[in-house]
Order: sequence, then C-alpha cells, then structure tokens
Amino acid sequence: MELMNNFIKCFLIFCLILNATVMNAQNKTDVPTFLDDQEKSLVRISALTAVGDLEQLTAQLNAGMDSGLKVNEIKELLVQLYAYCGFPRSLNGINTFMNVLSDRKTKGIIDKQGNAGKVPDSNRDKYEEGRKVLEILTKSTQVKPAPGFGEFAPRIDAFLKEHLFADIFESDVLNFKQRELVTIAALTAMTGVEAQLKSHVGMGINTGITEDQLAEVADLIQKTINITQANTLRKVLSRPEHPIAAPDMLVRISEIEIIPEYLEAYNSILKEEAAASVKVEPGVIAIFPMYVIENPNQIRIIEIYANKQAYLSHLETAHFKLYKTGTLKMVKSLKLVDMNSIDPETMKLIFSKMGK
Repeated sequence: MELMNNFIKCFLIFCLILNATVMNAQNKTDVPTFLDDQEKSLVRISALTAVGDLEQLTAQLNAGMDSGLKVNEIKELLVQLYAYCGFPRSLNGINTFMNVLSDRKTKGIIDKQGNAGKVPDSNRDKYEEGRKVLEILTKSTQVKPAPGFGEFAPRIDAFLKEHLFADIFESDVLNFKQRELVTIAALTAMTGVEAQLKSHVGMGINTGITEDQLAEVADLIQKTINITQANTLRKVLSRPEHPIAAPDMLVRISEIEIIPEYLEAYNSILKEEAAASVKVEPGVIAIFPMYVIENPNQIRIIEIYANKQAYLSHLETAHFKLYKTGTLKMVKSLKLVDMNSIDPETMKLIFSKMGK
C-alpha cells in the first residue's frame, strides 16, 4: 500500500512538472517575436506624421490600409499625435489621409471603417480616469498634482490627465500597446524629446511591447526617417548605436568645366539628377552642386555616399546614366578628387545637424 501511495505521489508530481513545462512553452509561444505588418505601419505612419513628411506619409497611409489597418484606427492614431507633435502636424496628417481615402475610393477600393469607439460618460471625473490610466501604463502611483511640472503648471497636468490619458487613451479604437507604439515612433522621429521617449519606452514595455520589438522600431525609424533619430531609441534601450559615417564612406569633389554655350542646359540636367539621387537612393547622403562665382562655367559638386557599394549602385541608376549621356558633349574637362576627413568626430556632428 505504501509503495502504491509513493507511486501515486511521484506520478502527480510528474504531471504537475509536465503541465508547468507545457504552460511555460505556451506562454513563450504566445509572446510575438516581431512586429506584425499592421504594427509596422503604425510605426511608419506615426513617425512620418511627427516630422511632417507628407509625401512619404501618403505612400505609407496606402500601405497601412493595404496591410489591414482600419480607417478609424488610422484616424485615431492621427488624433492622438496632436498631443505629441502638435495640432499642425496632426491636422496635416488628417488632411493627407482624407486625400488618400478619396483617391482610393475613386479607384474602387473599399476600405473597412472599423470600430468607431465607445461614447464616454459626460459626467465622469476625467482627471481621475486619466490618472488611473497613467497608473496602468507606468505601474506606479500617480499623485495629484504630478510632482514638479504639475505643481508648477497645474493646467498642463490637467490637460495631460483629462485630454490625453482620459479622452484619447480611454478610447478603445486602439489598445494601450498600439498607442504606445504610436507614441514611441513619433518621439523617436522627433528631436529634443529623449526624456519623454525614455518614459514611454517604459510604458510600452508595461503594455507588452518587447525590447526586441522596440529594437525593430528603431530599425524602421532608420529606414523611414534617419540613422540619428533611430539611435536615440537604441540609446534608451542600451543597444549598440549604428554608425552615421561608415568606415568606407566615399567623399568626393567633382571639378567640372562646362562649355559656355551649354551651361544653362547642363545646369538643368544636373539639378534634376542631383535631386533624384538624394531623394531616391538611401546610400546617397549628399550631391551638392555649386559654381565658382567668378567663373560660372566652373562647376563643383560635393558628393557623399554612405559606402563604396552605394556609389557603385548610384552609377547604375537610370537618372545618373541619363545625366552622363545627356551632358557628355557639354563637359570640357572633368576631375574627380577623392577626399578624407581630418576630424571624423566633428563630421558626425555635421550629419547630425543635417538629420542623417
């Protein structure tokens, strides 16, 4: 009998261990490793709205709708951003979205509207609701008023609690995780808001965003905005920052003399080629054409490429080949002068100011 009891005890312990192991495995599986396509769209749309790049925003709004985002979800995103990047950028984003939807409707695309959001109780204590939402996000007690800025400027404390964390965050059109992705993307894209970014990274993690997913946000910001801004998030995450200037970055000064009768035509072709190169090619950091004031036929072009491969890729683009063949008869002389930096550290500051 005792042997049987021992066997039953051992069997029960084994079952408990097995069950715990299975549950842990399920929990790990339930945690997504990467951002899904809709979350990536939230990041891109938020970042581009925050910096006011309406041309790229148009493309990403279309991509977001194609990925499955609902009309009301994007509207909610753009409304939320007023609290982080101001009414002008928020309104510009909303107007751009209106144009995108109108264009899609003209093309016969039927987009899903999605959840319009719950109607809040007009008699509620909005400050208290916002304070409780902030406690959920921060996982810490929120006293009234907020220490520091809340005591110094009580109205801004009221706006934060009542408008942002009650009126906006309380809406169920987006969940807290999505809202923090929106906020983190916008703050990463903007300059001078590192302290707020650090706070929202903590809130984002509290809502279920993993550090690996935040690192992915940084990669998306690098592709959508620039390396410098992406590095602000990597710094908060204590992740290695990406170098702004690669070791094999190519810097060149092109010294060109143009036959006088072709100068106007040459300048027109050069302007188009330079603009297309900087706009379209990620590896082209700068193509900056100038002329010598005392002799306008003497053209100087500062060319900066992220690396040698970016330069080789540039030579294969349609716009460069069009420039090369179209100006061949116009060029009297050409000298390519490869350069190297005397002070690489200061050079990084130049790129930082340029937003690269």
